[in-house]
Amino acid sequence: MASSSFSQRYENLLLYIVFAGAAAIFGFCCWVLNVGYGIIFQDSGYEAVTPWRWIASTVSPVLLASVAFHRKSLNTSGAFSALFVGFLMISANICFATSLIVFFFTASSATKFRSSKKRSFEENFKEGGQRNWVQVVCNGGVASEISLMYLIDIGMKEFPVDFVNHYQASWMSTAVLGALACSCGDTFASEFGTVIGSGQPRLITTLRKVPRGTNGAVSFVGLLCSALGGLVIGVTYYLTLLLTINQRKLHESPVQWPVIIVGLVCGFGGSFIDSLLGATVQYSGYDQERNIIVEHSAPNVQHINGRQLLNNHAINLLSSLLTAAFSSIFSYHLWSYLT
Repeated sequence: MASSSFSQRYENLLLYIVFAGAAAIFGFCCWVLNVGYGIIFQDSGYEAVTPWRWIASTVSPVLLASVAFHRKSLNTSGAFSALFVGFLMISANICFATSLIVFFFTASSATKFRSSKKRSFEENFKEGGQRNWVQVVCNGGVASEISLMYLIDIGMKEFPVDFVNHYQASWMSTAVLGALACSCGDTFASEFGTVIGSGQPRLITTLRKVPRGTNGAVSFVGLLCSALGGLVIGVTYYLTLLLTINQRKLHESPVQWPVIIVGLVCGFGGSFIDSLLGATVQYSGYDQERNIIVEHSAPNVQHINGRQLLNNHAINLLSSLLTAAFSSIFSYHLWSYLT
């Protein structure tokens, strides 16, 4: 028993070293490219990123991935993919970074909330979550892809939301905000909403009562939790803006508090989109032998709703993408109305 425990600790230590080594090599290569680009295009006014920011962008994802792996929130593949997702978002914008970190810790806590009760109706329940690379990409892939576009087009800079003077940065920033708010809102709804309260949820399309854990099922508590998840991301983004943007620039820019509204709306709206897709293009059935909800048909499975077109991962990715697009459009019109 002691030998097995020592072996497990040794394997974990090696993985931490591999995480750090991979991140260090990747970060160093990016820094060399950054310096080289600055030398080649120095006449264009390009400003090379400081080494300290590169170090922070490299070290932070390693720490987050290591903590997540140690807490069993991520498995090995999930931790490696989280390194690249974290690097892109932390490098691009500190507001993206803090929002991602808050989403990570709150989502991990939500997953472990009343886990024994979730085990009774979830087919793919895993202690602590243990998300793999597919889940990491489907929940953070849209935000990290937009962060990469932000890095290429804008650079490692923070800007207030200002569709007049910083049009592209504002569109991409609000898209990242919306994608993260969607993921956080959906996580809160599925992890808190399914185990709080005693009533049966209702299918979002027909309002028919269905078992807990059914794809596309919503409850009043779940809807509130989805809005709360988006609100958490919106408040985090807003506070980070206040701390990182020069006060003079903030004073000259439009008001920034609407990002809180954007977060709340996208948390609620993203979860709504996820539920609508889950009720229509994702299969839900009740396994009469194991008394759990499953996502595939079988002789002993009673069909509840949905067609077997997309799985949960694909729906999360699609919901995040649609919410990111909606977030930018909604933000543009919201700031236009307020200013």
